[in-house]
Amino acid sequence: MTTDFEARIADLAKQGEERAANPFGPDWLPDDDPFGQERESEPTPRAAEIKRRLVTLDAVTPVLTCNYLVKGWLTVNGLSVIYGPSNAGKTFVALGMAMHVAAGEPWMGCKVNAGPVLYIAAEGGSGVLNRLAAFKLESPHMAGARFTLLPIGVDLHASGDAKIIAALLSDQRPALIVVDTLARSIGEGDENTAKDTALFVRNCDMMRELTGAHVMIIHHTGKDEERGARGSSALRAAVDTEILVSSSRSITSQKQRDMVAPEPLHFKLRSVRLGQDEDGEPITSAVVEQTDKPLPIRKPLTGKNQVAMSALTDALRDYGRTGMGGEYPANCPVVAVEHWRDACAAHGLTNGVSESAARTAFMRAKTKLIDMDEVREFGGHVWKVRDDV
Repeated sequence: MTTDFEARIADLAKQGEERAANPFGPDWLPDDDPFGQERESEPTPRAAEIKRRLVTLDAVTPVLTCNYLVKGWLTVNGLSVIYGPSNAGKTFVALGMAMHVAAGEPWMGCKVNAGPVLYIAAEGGSGVLNRLAAFKLESPHMAGARFTLLPIGVDLHASGDAKIIAALLSDQRPALIVVDTLARSIGEGDENTAKDTALFVRNCDMMRELTGAHVMIIHHTGKDEERGARGSSALRAAVDTEILVSSSRSITSQKQRDMVAPEPLHFKLRSVRLGQDEDGEPITSAVVEQTDKPLPIRKPLTGKNQVAMSALTDALRDYGRTGMGGEYPANCPVVAVEHWRDACAAHGLTNGVSESAARTAFMRAKTKLIDMDEVREFGGHVWKVRDDV
């Protein structure tokens, strides 16, 4: 026996077939739903908005504009977290990035879209003031940067402070809001619970949506930095970008929702003298200075590897040449493999065994040192990767 509900479903299916030719036309919704609830005669504003935003496949085109705040690292109007262990330099990195956005200057070789910046230093204290003073001292050409500091704690667990900040910035069109740190800005919330973290994220989103700014959150790792930012995983799920500033002084993109992750950057903290205190002791801070990728820490050479490297030192001293051009290093001496092999024989690498065994021993030592990235070879010539071996 057919029920009223089943009959209604069949009727809806028939209506669907009749309207298949124009599924998104003005009459595409049924007059009422299967449960007998009448449709409103006028669509709600939300229903009208949803309908207006529908995009058919033939209308889809590629997005070719670069919607970046810091190219490769931050998107316009996005949400990000920059995190790392204590004393890794994450606040120095965030301040530097923020100042470059405010001044419209490239950051570590990356283009920026300039705009006003609000930096919320919730931890307060003189530290952030001295860091900014050091930046101004080292980069006087950025003195006109549109940068504003808010050196007080805020509560982004409740919505009140988020609304106040957004209202204060309503006529500035900020490009970036930095929240330093999550722990000092989550109010009575607990960063380890998904519910409280979600409330914190919601208020960051409110500031982002009301101002159009990118919101960057500074956060800490736990005891093991390889396990990511501490606290609830709800934060990582919500952000568009996640950046790790590690204790090895590297800046690495751990997550990019809408961009290809860039190559890691490397830096050092260079000390800047600001003056002296009332006792005549120097007051210093630091600025971030970009560096090349550091060479990996190598194990000490032992046995035949050490003998072969000593032989290479002698061969380079006696027969080495610089300025060979092409694929060879510009300022590093290069020597023919035959000279290195002869030096290995002189150093007793093979201890007077047969020529075949001596050749095999040399090839093994050469291959091992190349695999260890201590020596490189090209076109029948070799050279050291490091000067101190």
